[in-house]
Amino acid sequence: MLDLALLGLLEEGPEHGYELRKRLRTQFGLLANVSFGSIYPALSRLETNGSVETVEGGSPVALAPPTGSLSGEWAAMRARRRAGTRGRRSRKVYRITTAGREFFLTLLSDSTADDARSFSLRLAFARHMPPEARLALLERRRAQLVQHLTEVVTADDPELDIYARSVAEHTAEGVEQDIAWLDRLIKAERAATDASAPPNRRKTRRSA
Repeated sequence: MLDLALLGLLEEGPEHGYELRKRLRTQFGLLANVSFGSIYPALSRLETNGSVETVEGGSPVALAPPTGSLSGEWAAMRARRRAGTRGRRSRKVYRITTAGREFFLTLLSDSTADDARSFSLRLAFARHMPPEARLALLERRRAQLVQHLTEVVTADDPELDIYARSVAEHTAEGVEQDIAWLDRLIKAERAATDASAPPNRRKTRRSA
């Protein structure tokens, strides 16, 4: 899931590792606790398999003026070295490759991991999916929630006390709201797909 998130962010443009972590924490609640200890190994793995590459950028380090003393010159040289090291690290950015874009789309369309966590992440990047794949993602999630609703303990179960009953009601209401939300997304997706289809295909769909 982290690979998918990183590639999705890099698909929008090159980023520093620090900025990637910041965006992961702010944009995706499911990845709010991700650390540099997880991000950099993932980026290294993606770089090894050719999905991302590192590039250098940024401004050169400004040189300090001569001080007129030997000790001052040594201090200035040490400062330039430290600044140069920091500059090289800060200028290192990651960008997605052509192979990375293909891998990203493969992960995005993977239907073997349709749990709630991966669904939310895929939906965040759904604009990169073909319309039929996007619709299939929404419909699969809806079917899962409908199944889940049948498995929720009913609130009128005589074995439930008032507190357990309130939890069951809350769970069922949450699933029903998610289904209604998906219904709106599916309806909008179908309408957009129909609007972009050739006129002869629109007639066929309506008659069907």
